[in-house]
Amino acid sequence: MKNKQTLKALTHRVFIFRQWGRKNYSAFQSLNKVIIIAFLVVVYHMASEASNTFEIQDTAKTAFDVGLDEIEVSAQRAPVTYSQAARIISVMGRDEIEAAPAQSVQELLGFIPGVDIRKRGGEGVQADISIRGSSFDQVMILLNGINITDPQTGHHNLNLPVSLQQIQRIEVLEGPASRVFGPNAFSGAINIITKGQAGNRVSAGVTSGENKYFNHDVSGSVQTGGVNQYIAFNRKSSDGYIENTDFESNNIYYNLNADIGNDKLSAQFGYTEKAFGANSFYTPKYPDQFEEVRIFFSSLRWEFKSRIHLVPTVYWRRHFDRFELFRNEAPSWYTTHNYHRTDAAGASVNAWAGTKFGKTAFGIEHRFEYILSNVLGEPLDKPVDVKGEDAQYTNSKARNISSLFLEHSYYNGKWMISAGVLANVISDSKTGVNFFPGIDISYAISRSFKLYGSANRSLRMPTFTDLYYNGPTNVGNPDLKPETASSAEGGVKILGKTLNGSFTFFYRNGENSIDWVRKPGEEVWHTKNLTNLVSSGIEFKIGLNPQNTFGDNFPVSKIRFGYMYNNLGKKESGYISNYALDNLKHKLDFAVTHRIWKNISANWIILFQDRNGTYTEFVDGGYGNEVDYQPFFLFNGKVSYRAPLCTVFISASNIFNKKYYDIGNVVQAGRWVKAGIQFNVNFN
Repeated sequence: MKNKQTLKALTHRVFIFRQWGRKNYSAFQSLNKVIIIAFLVVVYHMASEASNTFEIQDTAKTAFDVGLDEIEVSAQRAPVTYSQAARIISVMGRDEIEAAPAQSVQELLGFIPGVDIRKRGGEGVQADISIRGSSFDQVMILLNGINITDPQTGHHNLNLPVSLQQIQRIEVLEGPASRVFGPNAFSGAINIITKGQAGNRVSAGVTSGENKYFNHDVSGSVQTGGVNQYIAFNRKSSDGYIENTDFESNNIYYNLNADIGNDKLSAQFGYTEKAFGANSFYTPKYPDQFEEVRIFFSSLRWEFKSRIHLVPTVYWRRHFDRFELFRNEAPSWYTTHNYHRTDAAGASVNAWAGTKFGKTAFGIEHRFEYILSNVLGEPLDKPVDVKGEDAQYTNSKARNISSLFLEHSYYNGKWMISAGVLANVISDSKTGVNFFPGIDISYAISRSFKLYGSANRSLRMPTFTDLYYNGPTNVGNPDLKPETASSAEGGVKILGKTLNGSFTFFYRNGENSIDWVRKPGEEVWHTKNLTNLVSSGIEFKIGLNPQNTFGDNFPVSKIRFGYMYNNLGKKESGYISNYALDNLKHKLDFAVTHRIWKNISANWIILFQDRNGTYTEFVDGGYGNEVDYQPFFLFNGKVSYRAPLCTVFISASNIFNKKYYDIGNVVQAGRWVKAGIQFNVNFN
């Protein structure tokens, strides 16, 4: 009865959500009513989306249960709903996150169709991410709309200051997104949106499991007038599943949202530190590798609400990295570890306005990237001491990236057309001003079916590793140009409360593609703009929500099925490619969430992956033959009991203990069982 009364009340309200940053990020719309959204989002202050997800009513959960059609998504620079967007966006909400048999963001992302996660350690303590056959450097990662992509290497892009428990939802925009988010959104973008509830709440949880796994979270929010503050702590550790795969991580995250008249001030701060055994991460010849990273992150945003909606944003991220080729005893020729300190800072102004002719969005962004290193960059006039270490930075490099955005979206009955352009200048680049246009078009056949098509240009700058890394078998190239691509996709979207999904054809032609290559018979790899890559394929996704048709008493609440086929080939150049062609060729995922008895439910996920390419097998201390990546199935499950104030669960990954490889000779974890309890208290 209380549920029905709450739902009835929702139908008479207009929910106003705020955005974080310069971009149009999502917020939920409940029960097909109006949502008013300013710019990109941090939905921290959404009182209806409480961290106590075990209360009787959760409007965020309701929005997903009712249907995706009116969720605001990050497909354009001006606000657009899921049903309007002429792009493919995968959205995973808090209810799906809680149900999933995952304890890390990296594991969770692997359950999303179109996304390829290649883990190197337990729980993805380091993991590479790609979308539709891209490289690990071609996907932009955003935290509440702020670009946290690492300029040193894409290996660090998922070093996040938040745990899975602190994430409200995840949005994945598949396909090129440079004209929406800027450089490096080459093949897609992933926005991780954290919690931040209004009111006074406390949440705490602990999880323990095999391999001496231990994970605990504490978070809380305090509301004082128009000011809401949210803070969260997380600590996680394990002895590892094989020798030298142990890890330990600590996170602190804080955000503030304050209403100042009609305007909105938002701030966030995060800190994370991770130390982990890096068994064979970069070469199986030296399995005793070790790595430690520390990250500071902060951003500030002010939202001015007027006829022209204006959102200035500033942010800063600093990343420390120490890599040890030998964790314990080292040979005499090994004299020092690798030390890196990277800074990425930016400022942007984003704006949009609506008229009878549609919505026009425009903005400008400047980003500064800088590295201090004893390996990467150009020689310093005077070395700089590495703080807390008996070492010095001997090299450095800085670059500036300036971007100007313009976009207009037009709606006319069943048609939607959105066109825009990114103008971009990169310091030290000889290419001058580059323009990257794009257009998205959709046509509604009916309320539930929509045809769509999209064509876009995108770019990706070389990382500092691409430019400057030199080793016994690697030589960087300081003269690398940015890589570019022309992409197109089209298909049909299904927009229903019980049935939703999409069927998509996609194509990408990469030009000046950056890769590590060598001539046949050579041993040294070089980075070059030589490999022209063509990626094409299909993607099919379907989601069922039976309870929207048969009622809450129906035992099955969600069913999801996804399949992706990707064919990746290169134009003949006479070079052997190291990274470019080991993409997922086939990926299939199936998930079902159902009630077992009363408040006990289960979620089961089956994954199938068939990877293209080969790797050089390392056996008995030496390199052997080239071997194909073997296809494999993984079966994962989680059983949960929900009470009003707590949830108890047991989760298992790789239940059938399958031996498999994501990257080269790095064997992945076998069966791993974990159990935990989560408490949520609302003091309002």
